[in-house]
Amino acid sequence: MKVRIMLFIVCALFVAMYQLNGEERVKLAQSGFKFLSVVSDARGAAMAEALTSLEAGSSSLFFNPAGMATLSRGLDLSVSQNQWIADIRHYTFSIAFRPGHGQYGVLGFTIQSVDYGEFYGTRVNQTMPEGFEDTGIFSLKAMALGLGYARQLTDRFSVGAHVRFVRQNLGESMVAQNVRLDPNDPTGTARIADTAFTSNRLVPLVVDFGTRFHTGYKSLVFGMSIRNFSNEVKYAQEGFQAPLMFTLGISMNVLDFFDPFQFDHSLVISIDASHHRDHPEQIKVGLEYQALNIVSLRCGYMSANDESSLSYGIGVTAAGIVVDYAYTPFGIFNKVQRFTARFSL
Repeated sequence: MKVRIMLFIVCALFVAMYQLNGEERVKLAQSGFKFLSVVSDARGAAMAEALTSLEAGSSSLFFNPAGMATLSRGLDLSVSQNQWIADIRHYTFSIAFRPGHGQYGVLGFTIQSVDYGEFYGTRVNQTMPEGFEDTGIFSLKAMALGLGYARQLTDRFSVGAHVRFVRQNLGESMVAQNVRLDPNDPTGTARIADTAFTSNRLVPLVVDFGTRFHTGYKSLVFGMSIRNFSNEVKYAQEGFQAPLMFTLGISMNVLDFFDPFQFDHSLVISIDASHHRDHPEQIKVGLEYQALNIVSLRCGYMSANDESSLSYGIGVTAAGIVVDYAYTPFGIFNKVQRFTARFSL
């Protein structure tokens, strides 16, 4: 009866969020640090990011920290590269280990960085014929360092948290100060000002939190996560926050209903419903078929996404090393490819 009640509540929430998604509500420019919401993990990307209720080793810190609590090995490590749009590169690293064979929970550490490439800088200058002047080549940088912890409170219920120190540097800006009339202008309309340079660099603290509950009915699992919670920060005038997201998830190996097919095979379906600060609600559906614990085939669908609703991927396991690949058609941006290598011992 408890399982049925929980299923009803989750389904009702999914339907409510799907209906909200259809409403004419526009949410734009309400968050910053958008690189925090870009998924680089190939398995997660191939399954449309629907990993809230699944175990994912150290990579769980990027989806639901509670998924790290059931780490089956003493050490788990993953490295990902994301060939994002506009020649932008995202890189992530995560590691998790169990001190005291897991009796004190699981500790994790993450690194997330972005290479935006190089840009040609310009500045308004009315004294130049073109109306601007070159300021040279500059680059933008973003990075996040995280520390996570997860623990099983019971054999069915797990909790986890992930604290990240985020740093984003958008270069320098020239700001006019002490604007006043030009005493040498006979018309009395011209103005002059002192100029100063200001650094566009912020270092906020971002927190993720999650829970995971195994119902005890076959492999049915519920998950919940809150990602990218932060205080309001600002560069110049307008304040903003990190891309906050609330997610509910449910997953199950559907081959549990077919006993003869369970041996060394699994077919996991995972469904997430996400509420975002800065764009409409989304339903995410991921499928993963694994054969003989060697090959995994994956696909996913994400609603309310103009350019990348479908995704595909494959994973291969050999000698304790897992290599995952994800391919996402991205509309006018062509495609996005992600690669992940995992190692456990």
